[in-house]
Amino acid sequence: MPTAKSCERMRMKRVLDDRLIDEILSVVSEISEGRVASYGQIARLIGREKNSRMVGKALSMAGFYGDYPCHRVVNHAGRLAPHFPEQRERLLSEGVEFRENGCVDMKRYQWEA
Repeated sequence: MPTAKSCERMRMKRVLDDRLIDEILSVVSEISEGRVASYGQIARLIGREKNSRMVGKALSMAGFYGDYPCHRVVNHAGRLAPHFPEQRERLLSEGVEFRENGCVDMKRYQWEA
């Protein structure tokens, strides 16, 4: 019997095509150096406000489409991607500072689209 998570993955595969990935990466390419955006913010900007997980999935495949500043995308609370160890260093090199809890201060560094 399929789990809820496997059903979600199957739905995402049907929706996430090259056109949508290109749309997501186009928004990501506009994020200014020294700023961050959330997955949900990007989803809203492409008109899919309920699809922040889909944005994350698309970013995990970004390397197949070119060089994009995916390190500038964090979750809504400023937490970094768990499987992206270089993300912190790349953000630090752009001047983004972190709170004591290891999260980006979204009030200070969130990109204004």
